[in-house]
Amino acid sequence: MDFITLSAKTCMAHLLLKETFDQFSFIEGEITTFNKFTLDGFLQKDFFDDAPKRSHSYWKEVRELCFAIIRGRRTPLNFKIVLSLAPENFAAFLEKHQIGACRAEDIQGLYLNFHYDGTTLQCITGTSMHTFTMDKTLEREWDAYVGKMLGNWREL
Repeated sequence: MDFITLSAKTCMAHLLLKETFDQFSFIEGEITTFNKFTLDGFLQKDFFDDAPKRSHSYWKEVRELCFAIIRGRRTPLNFKIVLSLAPENFAAFLEKHQIGACRAEDIQGLYLNFHYDGTTLQCITGTSMHTFTMDKTLEREWDAYVGKMLGNWREL
């Protein structure tokens, strides 16, 4: 787990206006403006004619809704947006980072937890496994990957 304090302006542009995170799974979100808006990323399979195999929306499918809630003259009082690397990308991540001690199907999530408290924006990384393991290689590699990806957005 890593805590990264980010430039709100730069990170919010990537989060809400650019396609940077569009292929990530949207796990959940909570945005407090004049009301508290809570969003659950689980797909409601009964809604679809052909139900998707995935369990969560992609960020690109809810990004504009979140932007519509956040945009305005006043900044949100706070928000939390939780994303995960999409499960179909787990195997490629393991291969790219040469993590042989872990299988893609053992991973529950590789998370980005964005928290804004009204003044500071932080990203907290996280990993979750379906099985218990003492090996922290995946966690270290995920933290390093996110640190590199968000490196230029750090608050100085």
